[in-house]
Amino acid sequence: MKRYARPLIAGALALGLTACSGAAGTVQPPLTRDDLKATTERATHSAGTITWNLPYEPQTLDTIRSFNYSENTALANMCESLMRLTPDLRIEPGLAEKATNPTPTTWVYTLRENVRFWDGRPLTAEDAAASLNRHLDPAQGTWWSQYFETVESIRATGPRTVTVTLKQPDVLFNQAMATAAGAVSEKSFLEKAGKDIGSPRNGAMCTGPFEFAGWKPGDSLTLTRNDDYWDPAHRALSKKLVFRFIADETTAVNALRSGEIDGQYFYLPPAGIGRLRDSPTGSVTLGRSLAFWTLIGSATSGPYADPRVRAALSTALDRAAIAQVIFQGAAAPEHVMAGPDYWGYSADRFRKAYDALPHGGADMKQASRLLKEAGNPTQPITLGIQGSSAVQEQTANLIKATGEALGLKIDIKVIPVEQFGNLYSDPKAREGIDAFLSTWYGNIPDPLDVYNIFTKGGRSNFNEYRLVDADIKKALAEGNPARRAALVEGIQSKVSRDVPWIPLNNLPVILYMNKRITGATASFSYLYYPWATGIGAR
Repeated sequence: MKRYARPLIAGALALGLTACSGAAGTVQPPLTRDDLKATTERATHSAGTITWNLPYEPQTLDTIRSFNYSENTALANMCESLMRLTPDLRIEPGLAEKATNPTPTTWVYTLRENVRFWDGRPLTAEDAAASLNRHLDPAQGTWWSQYFETVESIRATGPRTVTVTLKQPDVLFNQAMATAAGAVSEKSFLEKAGKDIGSPRNGAMCTGPFEFAGWKPGDSLTLTRNDDYWDPAHRALSKKLVFRFIADETTAVNALRSGEIDGQYFYLPPAGIGRLRDSPTGSVTLGRSLAFWTLIGSATSGPYADPRVRAALSTALDRAAIAQVIFQGAAAPEHVMAGPDYWGYSADRFRKAYDALPHGGADMKQASRLLKEAGNPTQPITLGIQGSSAVQEQTANLIKATGEALGLKIDIKVIPVEQFGNLYSDPKAREGIDAFLSTWYGNIPDPLDVYNIFTKGGRSNFNEYRLVDADIKKALAEGNPARRAALVEGIQSKVSRDVPWIPLNNLPVILYMNKRITGATASFSYLYYPWATGIGAR
């Protein structure tokens, strides 16, 4: 086995990656959670029309199939949910003025009065029940099924009352009602649109602060201000919001710097983040986030199926180098899957447990000991990466160099971007792939929303990790926050020991706005919260 001093490894990697990263300007200081924002400077008046870029054109505006960045970025300003995820990542009432839990398996939602859809029809419990029941119909093909697996029935039990009956207690269900899983559309619109819900022709019919006004496929999506919006605190300041679909990063950066586009959210640092940071016409804000950069394990046999091998690689990795060099300072090292922004309850307890875990500080001696316990395997490990992604290529190269310094043989398999998504849904696509790089995020501020991945038979449990299955089920049914936190602490400890997925970095929200505007929400909640209502002129 080859051995090198860790400073030489880290230094060589940093120099090599700097050469290929294309970063502009000086090296950014280490990013901490205190650097992350939730909001931006308030606007003083309307900016007229706001032009915003999406990283790709939405596939649909149907809320039950909106589990992705562009779709939710647009829908968050149109279609409201029963609960609401705030910029500081708390959950509060949304379209429901009250949510009660009279029994462990019952949730009762009381809708607000005087809320109307864009066509003037009043919001009723029938609308809410019809919207939620779509998730229970296999023919509808919801992408939010994980939050409805424990649901027995959803019924309108009064003009403004919706009752959800669960098969078993589930602490994630009510929280999920703050995401698009809890979004409400008009029942008559759903019935009329049928299979064409969310198309460019039909759009949406909701209650939000912006109305669907038109969608030109391949060009733009236009929303206009809802002047009859029910919530005075979130009425849109500006009159129109136009979404463009510039997918090429270089073109998007140029459009932002020139002022052709007013703003954009990035879920990974663009190649031109240095140019955006140094732009005289705008600014970058890093926001609070539930997203993280991770190496997802998918091996069920071979060396990478051994938790000691995974732990050895995780222990040796220099997460700070990935954050500083590959992400150009727009990320922070992270050693757990559910970091501080997930602690929506029992934060003090989670902080102690978090601080007690190994911090992933590139400990080559400990990594070598772990690998020796595993028998110093010689069979190659294959990492899958997405083609045309510099961030994936550079991270994989760092992992490969680190592994080989330990004595692990690591091969990198480049998968075309058109096929990479199949890794998440098709076992055949994962054949021969031991692990692959991914951005990942839970949707709500609860660590269970991440660790729930590792239930037996879970659709994202790619390497069939089962050692926390029973604990997860107990935690999901535990309504007492302190007792639930104790269970989650045990789950996190086991997952951190066995690293079925290797967490690498926290990925903050990256928000760019030109100097003409301000007021956009800076946090992860932009996927479910009306983030554009405060945008206006300075």
